[in-house]
Amino acid sequence: MLFQRRTDMIRPEEALPGRSESMPVAARHPVLGTPMVGPWPKGHETIYLAMGCFWGADRIMWQIPGVYSTACGYMGGWTPNPTYEETCTSQTGHTEIVMVVFDPEQVSVETLLAAFWENHDPTTANRQGNDIGTQYRSAVFTTTPEQLAAVEASREKYQSSLSASGFGAITTQICDASAAGDGVFYYAEDYHQGYLHKHPGGYCNHGFCQVAYATQ
Repeated sequence: MLFQRRTDMIRPEEALPGRSESMPVAARHPVLGTPMVGPWPKGHETIYLAMGCFWGADRIMWQIPGVYSTACGYMGGWTPNPTYEETCTSQTGHTEIVMVVFDPEQVSVETLLAAFWENHDPTTANRQGNDIGTQYRSAVFTTTPEQLAAVEASREKYQSSLSASGFGAITTQICDASAAGDGVFYYAEDYHQGYLHKHPGGYCNHGFCQVAYATQ
């Protein structure tokens, strides 16, 4: 069971025990040069986006103008401060996720969501390509009621485009961050942060687009 990649969600009592110590990360973002850990500048917001392997998702998000900082991590499950190896067993309940800190005066939630929907397959439950397991599930965890409303509206909008092109139903988990597992974002190990900046030829299963997201 230790190395089994489950496609069914574990129960909280089944989750690995984890640890009390958080993963140390560098003080500054390896690309943006901004802080990796809050508090964030006044007026900035945070949203959490899971779209398969977090390496590629992280790069997609840090390239968007108006994004202040990003970080790879684990969220949506119950194991405190899990390791990458633990998360890859699907025994933590977490999904690989990217924390996106952004300035809403410079970039809208809808712009972030356009990049989110277009760069992964939200119709495959607990899977992205050959990456299989609940740790690869598609998810959006929000931090304000306005964000949640925007995400739900964008899901309906994108579903219409997918359906018109013959694709299936969106399976993305959408909820307030406080309702996602234990409600905590856990930083991934520092070597994951900015991974594709540090390793430009590293693994990435993002970049395809099933259907364009119309922002108008």
